[in-house]
Amino acid sequence: MSVSNEHPPARPPKGRNDLHRLFEKITEQVGQVIFGKEEQVQLSLCCLFAQGHLLIEDIPGIGKTTLAKVLAETLGLDFRRVQCTSDMLPGDILGVSVFEQKTGRFIFHPGPIFTQVLLSDEINRTTPKTQSALLEAMEEGQVTIEGKTRPLPAPFFVIATLNPLEQVGTFSLPESQLDRFLFRIRLGYPDRASELRLLRAGGSRKKRETIRPLLSPEKVIQCQQLVAKVHLSDPLIEYIQNILDHSRTAPDFHTGLSPRAGLSLARASQAWAFIKGRDYCLPEDVQKLLPFIASHRLHRVDSQAEMNSDELMALLLTVPVPT
Repeated sequence: MSVSNEHPPARPPKGRNDLHRLFEKITEQVGQVIFGKEEQVQLSLCCLFAQGHLLIEDIPGIGKTTLAKVLAETLGLDFRRVQCTSDMLPGDILGVSVFEQKTGRFIFHPGPIFTQVLLSDEINRTTPKTQSALLEAMEEGQVTIEGKTRPLPAPFFVIATLNPLEQVGTFSLPESQLDRFLFRIRLGYPDRASELRLLRAGGSRKKRETIRPLLSPEKVIQCQQLVAKVHLSDPLIEYIQNILDHSRTAPDFHTGLSPRAGLSLARASQAWAFIKGRDYCLPEDVQKLLPFIASHRLHRVDSQAEMNSDELMALLLTVPVPT
């Protein structure tokens, strides 16, 4: 159904093949711990290189936390974890100022948000007030505490895990917070072969000891900069715009996709092409990523329930593909 867009370059720029092989090596190393989830690992990389944030929704025990930690270790990034609870306060994430008698001054003690990869584990087990503490950080790369703006380390990548809402003790995330996440993905149960491999290995703890950094913070930032240079043709930009228009006018959706969602789709398509070793985007890139960008932003008009990937693709692929 998909066809390539206008005149891609005859060959990739110098070094792109080496980068592609490196990304394959990253996926392979993470796959030594997270069995059978190659696509989810690549989507996580795509989200980071697109300078977005990742929401992973699934039941406990699937490997969400392990994926976040192993990914950070493989990329050579600092990692902090916040286990969200119902009694957590914003200061537990952002940090607080404490008065020290020796100096007679308030000294700021930074919270776990001052890291490069922040895992907000079970984010919907904490209250909306604490959830909102992440908003400015995710959007601006900085936080304002006690009237002072403090920059966050670069790169800054939030991975939040989300338990299904039917579980006891969860708070639904408001739309404004959901919109801050570039992707929402699910890991799902492993396939039979992968789970047998996990059971025979007795878990992934020993495998994690073999993980070594394959990138560095500077290299990650460089990749993010290169993503912005991936060619996105005018017909493909119009294709994205037509998808946005369709989501706003079709009777199936309660509300359409926002301009921010359109920018996210464009940037993510560039990042997906980048990790696949191309310096130009194809319609297939847009179609591949659309469900992960739209599923938490679009709701059925009748019940306001979220739409699954198959429903999204069936509706939005009615939009003509550029030739």
